[in-house]
Amino acid sequence: MARTPATSQQAPRADHTVESEPSPEYILQVAMGFWASKTLLSAVELQVFAHLARGPQSAQPLIAALGLHPRSALDFLDALVALNVLNRADGVYSNTRDADLFLDPARPSYVGGLLEMANSRLYPFWGSLTEALRTGAPQNESRHGGNVFEALYSDETRLRTFLRAMSGVSLGAARAIAQQFPWQNHRTFVDLGAAQGALPVQIALAHPHLSGGGFDLPAVRPVFEEYVASQGLQDRLRFYAGNFFDDPCPSADVLVMGHILHDWDLDQKRMLLRKCHDALPPGGCLIVYDAMIDDERRHNAFGLLMSLNMLIETPGGFDYTGGQCIEWMREAGFTQVRVERLVGPDSMAIGIK
Repeated sequence: MARTPATSQQAPRADHTVESEPSPEYILQVAMGFWASKTLLSAVELQVFAHLARGPQSAQPLIAALGLHPRSALDFLDALVALNVLNRADGVYSNTRDADLFLDPARPSYVGGLLEMANSRLYPFWGSLTEALRTGAPQNESRHGGNVFEALYSDETRLRTFLRAMSGVSLGAARAIAQQFPWQNHRTFVDLGAAQGALPVQIALAHPHLSGGGFDLPAVRPVFEEYVASQGLQDRLRFYAGNFFDDPCPSADVLVMGHILHDWDLDQKRMLLRKCHDALPPGGCLIVYDAMIDDERRHNAFGLLMSLNMLIETPGGFDYTGGQCIEWMREAGFTQVRVERLVGPDSMAIGIK
């Protein structure tokens, strides 16, 4: 939800309402938002939060450890204080509670993979948004032809950064799905487009009776298996290699497709939903989750901006409303389709075969 600008006080009008003076504050805050964004992204790149996770530190040793030039180092650290991701007390810096939980790479709750990808890929690509709006063409590695996923998956470093990013963007929703969905009624599940495996891991940790796995391109296998093994779940979660356009989907009681459907154009969305329907047994469920735009297209700014990110990243992808997802799932043959809010901007649509 957008913050409202600060307003100055005025005397009540005759109708007893209070009218504030117009202020450019909110417009300027949004327009210059990249200042704060890049400051945080650079802090992740410089491993500020990883360093402070080992213990609080005063300015000069911290500046030296991070390799910062003295000219603006204090401004940089104090900007992070003002942005509420660092604390400072008596000249000693430390992570805030949220930064310690979500920006320490050593923690399983780390979401900084998304910020790493935003810094290395999305930040420069978004500089070409105007061109994308005029041409409708991607502005990333596939700008001059090719497929962005082929470019990402062909290089191990970029692939691992991308997969960590997918864990970062999915972790909150994964935990919510593990709690909200009636898993006690099912025995098996498969996450389609599982990436590193954040969602299968969260579901398996919360429900010991379940077994399942993740379906993704073959290059993802070692990253998925490493992540699953790090959680001690290798006996209950397996990797299924394939391409969901060319290969049949694995069968399970529940199929999950998260932050996947928005990558593709409308015909491809419909085709993927039909393939999921075909793969499920009678009574099986499909869960689709994304940053679904509210049906009035007024409130979920993140979902709308994510759709612009799909413009930057893909030839035909776009985000969608819950109402649209319900319609497409019903067309594919699902019944009792409903949408439930998860956390933040994410919602899930659930349908039964």
